[in-house]
Amino acid sequence: MILHHQFIKAAKKNPKKFAIIDRTTGSKLTYSKTLIASIILSKLIKRYENDYIGIMVPTSAGCFLSVIASLMARKVPVMINYSTGAEQNCIYAQNKIGFKTIITSKALLDKIKCPVVPGMVMLEDLMKEISLPLKLSAALKSKMPLGVLKKSFPADPDENVVILFTSGSEKEPKAVQLTHTNIGSNVNDAVEVFKLTSEDVILSILPLFHVFGHTIDFWLPLTLGATAVTYANPLDYKTIPTIIREEKATMIASTPIFFSGYLRESKPGDFESMRIMVAGADKTPDKLRAGYMEKHGKILLEGYGTTETSPVVSANTPEANKPGSIGPIFPSVKVKIVDINTDKELPPGKEGKILVKGPNVMKGYYDDIEETSLRIKDGWYDTGDMGLIDEDGFLWHKGRLKRFVKIGGEMISMVRTEGVLQKILPNEVDCCVVDVPDSRKGAKLVAAVTKEVNTKEVIKEMSKDLPVIAIPTQFIVFDELPKMGSGKVDFRTITDMVKQKLQT
Repeated sequence: MILHHQFIKAAKKNPKKFAIIDRTTGSKLTYSKTLIASIILSKLIKRYENDYIGIMVPTSAGCFLSVIASLMARKVPVMINYSTGAEQNCIYAQNKIGFKTIITSKALLDKIKCPVVPGMVMLEDLMKEISLPLKLSAALKSKMPLGVLKKSFPADPDENVVILFTSGSEKEPKAVQLTHTNIGSNVNDAVEVFKLTSEDVILSILPLFHVFGHTIDFWLPLTLGATAVTYANPLDYKTIPTIIREEKATMIASTPIFFSGYLRESKPGDFESMRIMVAGADKTPDKLRAGYMEKHGKILLEGYGTTETSPVVSANTPEANKPGSIGPIFPSVKVKIVDINTDKELPPGKEGKILVKGPNVMKGYYDDIEETSLRIKDGWYDTGDMGLIDEDGFLWHKGRLKRFVKIGGEMISMVRTEGVLQKILPNEVDCCVVDVPDSRKGAKLVAAVTKEVNTKEVIKEMSKDLPVIAIPTQFIVFDELPKMGSGKVDFRTITDMVKQKLQT
């Protein structure tokens, strides 16, 4: 599949149907208008140098058009995280990939107080360059037969369709090269598994610099011929349930932390139109699932994926759902569990490292052969995650290998400790468990929480499910716990915060 060709096909088939309903700006674009606008923008983008072009625009019609237009101009979009450290992220991407131009928005820079980085081009300025002859030319071109139109925007399925950066929650971000085939295979699997059709209305709220948003919120609806309802701020917990109700959205993919906010601020009936609700990128607490069932009568499904796998590896569905698991493996994907020391494949029920193989596995890290060869061997991508496959073929996530710590000679899962702690703490309290050096045992666990807790009572409750060495020895209170733009917990920053607090 060549993704922008698939979009063109959907646009030719459904010209009058809404492709994008942008709830941030109030604009509504039919497939025909989306195609014409993409052609116009591609002509403006084509003049910039380099094969790669940065895009730093919130989830919106403008962002969608910028990505499609870049591909039509034979350039690869490099998606840049604007949620934290935008200026540094721009410079890092420019230096890493070796390009200059970054499409962004003056409104965004003003909002996030980001200075203008050399090479930035404002969408507002590009819009002023659109002339009547350019509009007429693009409109005429959009009327060409499908085959002719596709040939005028050539591409190869194995070419890069996007560069995305890993979250950097544990170390420096890596530049992941994903191809048309990578994302296309994942879109096809999602459509098959969730029984999606062009009649679905996808709520698109995740940023497109995050792989979950890029594949599921953007390419899935626009290649399927469905409608994408965009909103730029996934943290607007009060507004999003209203948008769901008003637009009658049928599918939402998000992270547990965002779902928690929507549940808290929603009213009964807000989620009535929802058919598919999938949480990913972090562990879904049992209390969150129970909350959606109790308040809305809706099943919150859980899935699993990584940036390097485009992203989805497995997901629960309405027909095949085991709460607590991360679901059956996607049709075109292969998964095996191997021993962390010997790499020997393990039988069902045995816990080990999760390896993934399939058309969704990335081409590799940009300009990093060494890291790529460490993570992909014989086509198998080492996720760095621990898990098991049960007798029914469901995958279970047991935590990041890097989120296991050796204490007193035993391997302790910080994810398991967090899970027990989450059940004890009130819903409104966020928590995260990190490890810090300990002169006697090598390491010890410390819990970062967003509210004072009765330490003795919490430790007493935790001891019912955990050994003493897996229970945090200290609870440190912060106003909030830093998160990545995706809503994922920023473990690296929290660990630094905890260490700093312990030294004072």
